[in-house]
Amino acid sequence: MFDIKEELKKLPEKPGVYIMKDKDDNILYVGKAVVLKNRVRQYFQKTNKSARIEKMVSLIDHFEYLVVDSEMEALILECNLIKLHRPKYNVLLKDDKMYPYIKLTLNEDFPTLRVTRKKFNDGAKYYGPYTNALAVKDTVDFLNQTFKLKHCRKIFKADKIETPCLNYHIKRCLGICAGYVSKEEYAQTIKQVMMFLDGKVNDVLKVLKADIETAAKEMNYEKAALLRDKMYSIEALSERQKIDSYNEHDIDVIGVVKTLNKASLELFRIRYGKMIAGENFIFDDVEDISEATIVSDFMKQFYNEENVPSKVIFRYEIEDMELMKQRLTMLNNGKTVEFKLPVRGEKVRFVEMAEKNALISLQNKTDVIQNKNIITKLKELLHLETLPLRIESYDISNISGTDTVAGIVVFENGKPKKSDYRRLKIKTVVGQNDIMCMKEALERRLKYCIGEHEKNPFGKTPDLILMDGGITQVRIAKEVLFNLNLNIPVYGLVKNDKHRTRGIIDSDGNEFVIKDNEIINFVTFIQDEVHKTAIEYHRKLREKKVSKSLLDEIEGIGEKRKAALLKHFKSIKKISNATIDELLTVEGIDEKVANTIFNAFH
Repeated sequence: MFDIKEELKKLPEKPGVYIMKDKDDNILYVGKAVVLKNRVRQYFQKTNKSARIEKMVSLIDHFEYLVVDSEMEALILECNLIKLHRPKYNVLLKDDKMYPYIKLTLNEDFPTLRVTRKKFNDGAKYYGPYTNALAVKDTVDFLNQTFKLKHCRKIFKADKIETPCLNYHIKRCLGICAGYVSKEEYAQTIKQVMMFLDGKVNDVLKVLKADIETAAKEMNYEKAALLRDKMYSIEALSERQKIDSYNEHDIDVIGVVKTLNKASLELFRIRYGKMIAGENFIFDDVEDISEATIVSDFMKQFYNEENVPSKVIFRYEIEDMELMKQRLTMLNNGKTVEFKLPVRGEKVRFVEMAEKNALISLQNKTDVIQNKNIITKLKELLHLETLPLRIESYDISNISGTDTVAGIVVFENGKPKKSDYRRLKIKTVVGQNDIMCMKEALERRLKYCIGEHEKNPFGKTPDLILMDGGITQVRIAKEVLFNLNLNIPVYGLVKNDKHRTRGIIDSDGNEFVIKDNEIINFVTFIQDEVHKTAIEYHRKLREKKVSKSLLDEIEGIGEKRKAALLKHFKSIKKISNATIDELLTVEGIDEKVANTIFNAFH
């Protein structure tokens, strides 16, 4: 049996990598240490730790370690193990397999250019990975069309001339299969494509201009025209990519933003004064992890021998700055890699631009709230254990116990998630009994929070339930949660004499008076939203029912005319107020039918 206290005493005072594991031997965390004995012991000492580390430590059953000769070797080993095992409690860069590469098949006599999501050691050259699959496809299409590269994947033999395919006739290929282009000529074209993908657009343009002049001198005007069109296409694309007034070459710019438990990192890759890629990476469960740590862990996992720039610009002082520079320099074949942490000037502008793009990506991909103060304050007000990232609220609507419905609204990260709103018809309750109606609605929704369901129409389990009502509704919700063995905090929203939200109440009748206007506005919005959702659904059902009963009683109104009337006027009330002339504007309604409808309502 593994005795952690005893094993801690055995740790060597040497550099190395430690691996934390749970009782099932799953790797929880991989880290490096200058002195293993000191670093690993810190996890098991009674010191202030983040919630994430506390949780991780509670799961540790045993640990392993590997001793190395230097801190640099420890860093390299740590990077490799994180990439290999992707431990749950490390900040993880999403798997490269998700992202596309541009593949140039240099292992063939006539290379092709295409998009792939798998990378092999097959002699081809790979560019990437890239996160924007659409941009990669557009780039490959542009290069194939501009340079008229080979499309088909068949291997041509030099002594076998074939009839050119359709791509040649529509001017999308150079006619390789028919022997119109030699291997040497095609190699020159491929060289230009590689310069383009390396960001050396100006070099490509210089080569093309020289080729145009040569073709013109030889009076090969058709070739000169083709080369000119190619040059214009590249210049047009180059203008869209150019970063104005920036002349440094081969740099990466990193911008990071954090909101709640997610972070977004934007990487700008600048080569020869032009932006050649803008890539975004989203990180989950990083509530208590700093931006500097995210940058550091990103660089450990992202950079390899093929994509190291000569300079990296970012905002934060990362741990082991010099060590990281040495590692990237090694990956860069010994060519020095610089780190810049700008505080003013043009470089700051690029970091800010990267951060702005990172925030936009975070909002678009995760729909997070920009200001986390609201739900943080709500957590503190209600003494919740975790941030209420997903809040659900419920309301019942009926008139005299008829057409009873329940409305469910969802707020994620402080914003309404309308795709998860739900409306339920109450099926088992007869008459006006809001409490039993609410019980039915809660049971139908919350049963999907236990066990496994192939189809879950409601989404994730909420972190907090807010009932649009007082203590009675809170208690019925607590009863349903108890019966389902669920532990979800539930509170009620209570209103003052003027029917405005004044506070939040628990099942024991304790009221949390809200003095913060930001929280008042937030919970009022939730209460208004669920009330509106329930009422609108109830009104829709009633109108449908009323329209069916009234219009069905009018002679000459069948399903087709009824549908046309409702489509035109939108409601039964507007049909009843319409004049004969207005009724005549509806398709299928003649003067006789219009008079019949008008008389029926008047």
